[in-house]
Amino acid sequence: MKIFFVDYDLRGDRDYQTLYDELNRLGGKRVLKSLWSLKLNDNTDCSSLRDHLMQFIDNDDGLIVSEVVAYAGLNVDNKPHSF
Repeated sequence: MKIFFVDYDLRGDRDYQTLYDELNRLGGKRVLKSLWSLKLNDNTDCSSLRDHLMQFIDNDDGLIVSEVVAYAGLNVDNKPHSF
């Protein structure tokens, strides 16, 4: 299993719920206001996860997907997925 962080900047209409629903369906945990942690199969990569999530945001929104190899946090909303 791999750990990913998904960070977004929703602009314009800001339809958060569509993205939240999909992140929750994937087993995501909200770590900070716009940062989620996902634990997904080893065959998942950053590009494929980004491409999948693009259907849940608008064309002017920002999105970044990072594969996590280590992390440290402070005052987070939820503990990120562990390795």
